[in-house]
Amino acid sequence: MKTANVGENENKKEEKVHLSGLKGGQRVKVVEPSSAEATEGQGQQIDTKSPLSQRKIVERVRSKKYVEAKAKFDHEKAYKLSEAVKLVKSASYSKFDGTMELHVIVKKAGISVQVNLPFQAGKVKKVEIADEDTVKKLTEGKVDFDVLVATVEMMPKLVPFARLLGPKGLMPNPKNGTLVADLKKAKGYSAGSTTVKTEKDAPLVHTVIGKNSQKDEEIVDNAEAVIKALGGSKLIVRAFIKSTMSPSVKLQLN
Repeated sequence: MKTANVGENENKKEEKVHLSGLKGGQRVKVVEPSSAEATEGQGQQIDTKSPLSQRKIVERVRSKKYVEAKAKFDHEKAYKLSEAVKLVKSASYSKFDGTMELHVIVKKAGISVQVNLPFQAGKVKKVEIADEDTVKKLTEGKVDFDVLVATVEMMPKLVPFARLLGPKGLMPNPKNGTLVADLKKAKGYSAGSTTVKTEKDAPLVHTVIGKNSQKDEEIVDNAEAVIKALGGSKLIVRAFIKSTMSPSVKLQLN
């Protein structure tokens, strides 16, 4: 009869696995414990769907660059928005122009607000107000704009092009402010207009507020516009900003 090797599990090499949703600079390793009790208090995630004897602990391991970036500030402290933007820029370690993101925890799900950002985040969008020339271009299959704004009167003429505009997200609709009552409102449409809403079943908001290359003041103004639209400190529980490849910085809400 063969005897069990007591140190067998301890000598196993770390098993590399892929998990969806990992942020930049994260790796994981999988450890198979002999019991669930052995993992309590270690801050590790357990695959509870597996039998007790086969449960796997997923331990996230940050990259060296991430750890060095996180050491540049106190991640437990809440910073003023202007200071937080500077910290995120200094902690960003991407070689490309990273995207500035605002992540917010609110008091309830189901929130959806339209926000006009003072400064466009990244690429400047070309806005077209639908008219007869637009219909002619669409008949030829030509789409040379990023946003299409239309009045209620023009909508019947755009409906035949739903298959062309719909997949591109260009069909005017009232939810994103691109379907308006009259021409005056159409001309007043802001290219920086964006819809900010919570996740389907969670009180979480994720939105873009700029690029690393933008001026600090522009990013701050965009973030303030979103925070105000979401109700400020009355409805926001916590808020953070980060770049594509950087640790997140907690924001002061008051």
